[in-house]
Amino acid sequence: MIEFLKAFLFGIVEGITEWLPISSTGHMILLNEFVKLDVSDAFYSMFEVVIQLGAILAVVVLFWKDIFPFGKPTGRRRRHSTKGIMRYVKTDIMLLWCKILVSCVPAAIVGILFNDFFEALFYNYITVAIMLILFGVLFIIVETVHKGKPSKINSLSELSFQTAFVIGLFQLIAAIFPGTSRSGATIVGALMIGVSRTVAAEFTFFLAIPVMFGASLLKLVKFGLAFTSTELAILLIGMVTAFVSSLIIIRFLLGYIKKHDFKVFGYYRIILGVLVLAYFFFS
Repeated sequence: MIEFLKAFLFGIVEGITEWLPISSTGHMILLNEFVKLDVSDAFYSMFEVVIQLGAILAVVVLFWKDIFPFGKPTGRRRRHSTKGIMRYVKTDIMLLWCKILVSCVPAAIVGILFNDFFEALFYNYITVAIMLILFGVLFIIVETVHKGKPSKINSLSELSFQTAFVIGLFQLIAAIFPGTSRSGATIVGALMIGVSRTVAAEFTFFLAIPVMFGASLLKLVKFGLAFTSTELAILLIGMVTAFVSSLIIIRFLLGYIKKHDFKVFGYYRIILGVLVLAYFFFS
């Protein structure tokens, strides 16, 4: 029973920190320092990645109409749609997915080739703390520099393939260094090149779909499907909890950024990073 409660806690932490720019991987590593699951190292390595599927499903549910590229033509699309099967394709959404895939290329290449190497090298509390602090400072600097300046890109349709690729390069940093935050890195990168906060957040949500599905698939293939009943229960509890908490936090974040900037997350990252370094230094 205690392991199920731990899985519930991991799911809550994953659902909250996956979408806020404060590093889900970093928080999961830190949480595991204090609340260790009584499972094998191989299972935990898989669990901390695959649990993200619950969080990703929340994005799919909340933004289904914005990301599903197929459907019957209606309104203007019905009057001007092409003939045949293409009349059921929403070209604007299909184009968005092409941009998302372009943005995924850098992290996908590095993840497939060097994932195990970077995990062994950087997945520790020192790297997490340093990256929490560095990107916390960067958030504050970027928001201060861009305060009062109009955004160059205010809708997803205005994102170019070049812009999408640049955002993908920032995502690559997060793929290498835990504590960076995938959402934090992509949002900072997007803000730096003139993307509005709302568009940066939404594109980050959508970008997570192929990234997390791909990463989870790799982990499942490496681990295999030979789960014990307890392991399967722990995984499902974590995923379901991550799903529910993600539904809540995504709605909160979208409302929050309409009236506030990201500085508060920068301060949080700095304080947490300093506390982590102090805890492990004096313990």
